[in-house]
Amino acid sequence: MTSTQLLHAQTPGAAGPSPAGRTARRQTHRAHKRSLPAHYLGYVGYFVGAGLISGAVVHHPLDPDRYTRIAAYGALVFLTATVLNEFLLTRERPALPRMLMVIGSSLLLSFGIGMLSGGLQHFDDFPDRGAVLVPAGLVVSFVAYVIKDADTPWYRIFSLVGLTVLAVAALAFFGLRQVAASMEATPGGHSHGTAETEEPAADQHAPAAPATPKPAPTTARNDGHGHGH
Repeated sequence: MTSTQLLHAQTPGAAGPSPAGRTARRQTHRAHKRSLPAHYLGYVGYFVGAGLISGAVVHHPLDPDRYTRIAAYGALVFLTATVLNEFLLTRERPALPRMLMVIGSSLLLSFGIGMLSGGLQHFDDFPDRGAVLVPAGLVVSFVAYVIKDADTPWYRIFSLVGLTVLAVAALAFFGLRQVAASMEATPGGHSHGTAETEEPAADQHAPAAPATPKPAPTTARNDGHGHGH
């Protein structure tokens, strides 16, 4: 036997994967196929939860009770997706303190993303509110992400990246405040101003009520018909 043949004989797996390795890969593939619906629900839950929160945060002054409930539903959906992705579909489950920290930071992250996306989406409708929500959401989402990420130490919040995020948020606040001030002269909003525009419409139609005296022609016709007899 040559040295090359001896090396191949002594090296495990040199001639190809072992039956045990192939069996393990098949089991992993089947497990991934079974967990596909769970992975999908967990992925969608992040976006649906953040979307509900973003709409509730922006529209909250219009109907506080209703949009508080919507924000609670969005937070529940986001937290459910977090538990599914971070604890149930992972091989290594963290300890209880780390689990509580992930849940709390995920809730904070959901509101930060909701503030940022909602403020941008509805800035034309609520300029003053959007000018606050966008920079605040940027800072809140960054802080929550650093706390949530197990591989990032918390003091990175005050690193150069954190200071850059804070500077961008400050510039965004002052810049959006200027844009909001320039938009005050022009009426804005897509469907949220209906309650304010219905009253002028009612006042415009009100003067039309007195202009309905129609019996006069009929009396003149009756008088003329009487004279004909």
